[in-house]
Amino acid sequence: MNSILELEGLKKRYGSIWALNGIDLRVDEGEVLGLLGPNGSGKTTMLKLIAGLARPTDGRILINGQKPGPLSKAHTAMLPDVDHIYRWMTVRQAIDYVSSFYEDFDHDKARRLIELMNIEMDMKVGHLSRGMSERLKLVLTMSRNAELILLDEPLGGIDPTSRDKIVYAIATEYRWEHSAMIIATHLVRDIESLFDKVLFLKSGQIALYGSADELREKYNGSVEDIFKEVFA
Repeated sequence: MNSILELEGLKKRYGSIWALNGIDLRVDEGEVLGLLGPNGSGKTTMLKLIAGLARPTDGRILINGQKPGPLSKAHTAMLPDVDHIYRWMTVRQAIDYVSSFYEDFDHDKARRLIELMNIEMDMKVGHLSRGMSERLKLVLTMSRNAELILLDEPLGGIDPTSRDKIVYAIATEYRWEHSAMIIATHLVRDIESLFDKVLFLKSGQIALYGSADELREKYNGSVEDIFKEVFA
């Protein structure tokens, strides 16, 4: 199985604080990794380093054998943690705007996702509810045929109905055989069914890592139960 992502001794320091301190990880083609931890554990920092939005203090990141840069960014899709679409745009205009930046943007997939998410194409972005806005951000990310997909808290702060739609969309539109995905979250219950492997991040270090199914069997509980035990 081909490796999509490799991290070796990855470290990131902000002043005297180590946000990440020695992360070794391999994510292979077809895998979905759950990156789990409470707020402040280093999840977003790790995703930003992988996406090339920040530079590590030490260590190495390889995406398909390449260091983060223009080539790797062209094959990496990241769900942003901030709103990045102009509020005056309609949903249709937002799709056209974002698609203009990426050669791998799939308009057919975008149409399927928009329909699945029950988003009106002529609705202005500024008039969308919080849940609808989060759905649109996911549509714009998942519509790319990227080899590495990074989702930062895709379920954070939204209603249960939107959560169900987002999980279903990820499950149905993810290209399992050609890509790898990392989902960073502290809301485990709604999304743990997607995880092949899980990494529990605590104060910038790996507290636990392994196959989701093997850890469920070992701990005789769900990934959410293990989460509560690790971070008690």
